[in-house]
Amino acid sequence: MNLASLKGGIVASLLILFVTYANALSVSDLTNTEASGGLKEALMQGIGKAVSSLGATDGFLGNKEVKIPLPSSLKKIEKGMKLLGMGKQSDELVLKMNRAAEAAVPEAKALLIDSVKKMSVADAKAILTGPNDAATQYFKKTTSAQMAAKFLPIVQKATEKVQLAETYNKYAEMGSKFGVVKKEDAKIEQYVTNKALDGVYLMIAKEEAAIRQDPVGQASGLLKKVFGAIGS
Repeated sequence: MNLASLKGGIVASLLILFVTYANALSVSDLTNTEASGGLKEALMQGIGKAVSSLGATDGFLGNKEVKIPLPSSLKKIEKGMKLLGMGKQSDELVLKMNRAAEAAVPEAKALLIDSVKKMSVADAKAILTGPNDAATQYFKKTTSAQMAAKFLPIVQKATEKVQLAETYNKYAEMGSKFGVVKKEDAKIEQYVTNKALDGVYLMIAKEEAAIRQDPVGQASGLLKKVFGAIGS
């Protein structure tokens, strides 16, 4: 065996030993500092990736998982609109809605980071021992109201001059009074804001799932130790 092969074998063996050690840990073996610090570091990474991907051009429009469609009450008549030559208005509204969401998403980062900083040790351990979307649910609980308040004026500004949006608001408000349109969808800006929030939390959930499924693939030794303990 040559020297290069010997070195490669030693490195591989050390890696296997490290992974075995990390997976042998349990949450109870972690110190409070490790549990809290490792989780916060992981969540900061996830937040950065989620916000960066959604806040870019086509972050919503080009992603089938989060693309915001016409409201269901309006979508039902979309075919008829196109037959009547109103297809451009329909396409314009879809574009504006998704661009509005992309413009609003960067506002989420500071709120999410602040939520991580305020996370208690008890919160961290509950997330580590909780369901696979425990961190995402924590964010929903601690940031959704503030995030909606930040998103709404941005979305409103982006959609207020769109003719079809004005028409939708006029008829949807009437429809909500008779139960034909959901109350939360009675205004196009509220509908888009809700969909934008859904998109943010969906992408955070995907990042959380990736970290839980492959803790050893994370860059930090502390992350490996903390998330390696989850499966024990």
